[in-house]
Amino acid sequence: MANRSKAKVITLPQPAGRRARSKDKERGNVRPLREPSDMDVLQKWLEDNGVRQVKIGGVDVDGVWRGKYVSVEKFLSACKGGLGFCDVVFGWDITDELLDNTRVTGWHTGYPDGQAKVDMSTGRIIPWEPDTAAFLLDFVNPDGSPFEPSPRQLLQKINARAREMGFQPKFGAEYEFFIFKETPQSLKEKGYEHLTPLTPGMFGYSWLRTSQSAPLVHAIIDGCRDFGLELEGFHTETGPGVFEAAIRYDDLEKAADKAALFKTVVKEICSRHGLTACFMAKVNEKLPGCSGHIHQSLWSLKTHENSFHDPDARDGMSTTMRHYIGGLLELMPELTALYWPTVNTYKRSVENTWAPVTATWGRENRTTAVRVIGDSPKSMRIEYRQTAADMNAYIGMAASLAAGLWGIENEVEPPEPCAGNGYAAEAPMLPRSLREAVTLLKESKRARQILGEEFVDHYVRTRDWEARRYERAVTNWELERYMELI
Repeated sequence: MANRSKAKVITLPQPAGRRARSKDKERGNVRPLREPSDMDVLQKWLEDNGVRQVKIGGVDVDGVWRGKYVSVEKFLSACKGGLGFCDVVFGWDITDELLDNTRVTGWHTGYPDGQAKVDMSTGRIIPWEPDTAAFLLDFVNPDGSPFEPSPRQLLQKINARAREMGFQPKFGAEYEFFIFKETPQSLKEKGYEHLTPLTPGMFGYSWLRTSQSAPLVHAIIDGCRDFGLELEGFHTETGPGVFEAAIRYDDLEKAADKAALFKTVVKEICSRHGLTACFMAKVNEKLPGCSGHIHQSLWSLKTHENSFHDPDARDGMSTTMRHYIGGLLELMPELTALYWPTVNTYKRSVENTWAPVTATWGRENRTTAVRVIGDSPKSMRIEYRQTAADMNAYIGMAASLAAGLWGIENEVEPPEPCAGNGYAAEAPMLPRSLREAVTLLKESKRARQILGEEFVDHYVRTRDWEARRYERAVTNWELERYMELI
């Protein structure tokens, strides 16, 4: 109990005069509103929780949360009639540098306000800001239709397609990440080199290391739960200061929200401990990379049974599951830019590093890109292992689901499963660079068919920009290798 008390010291003190609330009541308040369309219910929920301001935001193409605080009055007004949100969030990159190739916004449009609406079902209290509620935004066109380049709106579209086919997708994400004894200032001062990890050494699944960092670990687990992001597991991974968290699965849209929010939750809590959490795919060439695996299954809307399971089929895998895997594998190379969005991701995916390099699948095989898990009606599922910790959860989940549904629609049979080393298997190679992946995605008619022309066009432009920025960069590796000797 002493460790739990220390963890709470990190949170900001409650505002003077704020009504006291019990622990149980606090946890209950993070649940979505029962009647989110009822403004009276919403206003009472805000009042009962002593909310003094609201944080609203959405995720851009890079997976970065873009948002702001607004007053309760402004928030209630936005719930009724929407709000303006500068569309530059779809016209710049992860560092706020303006893109030079976009169509949806730019100097040619004057960077006007885009339109957004509040998703009132996403309300939750921020545990470390207890007088503040958080709500997610959906970006829309002036006529109210979904804004095609928006990742969350893409996910909603693919989810609707699944439901039209009679399926309820259930997804869950798990992330690996580094924690450093650094601040934004110290990172900059050190030039992002010679950083101090939270703990030294390679110590995966360590009982000891998690106990040694119990105040932080408990703060993350408790904070996630109180924010509506229940974790099924949390442990150290192989690497200095590396942890892995498995977020409890849920219906698709909720699962994607939780996955996207998880990264900022961990960063915010670590910051309050004077630490920095890092979700890069590859931090150091000598250390393993950080994964962002996606667990997924389809359930029948009619029978509420797992559509991936068939007790009479080989290995319990239904025809639906086989065709789903077939679609994932068939489209994997041309969709790679969606799964591996940064130049850094491709440094993670090299042979014998727990990350795939080919479009392969197998049962309980961690050397393949698609791993089949379970053999019961409840547990049968797919672990999509291509994605890394730097994935945009909305895009990664939407793209893999769309590929799987395409496989079902076209009855795509997968090759024989890989029973041994997936790195030695004869299978299609995945792109080895962002430039190669962008070219494949740009030329893919099937990607535009299943994801939409407007989304793919905008996404390709953002990744082309990212690749061009990297191609111009001079790295420390080049300086050390060539400066004196060439």
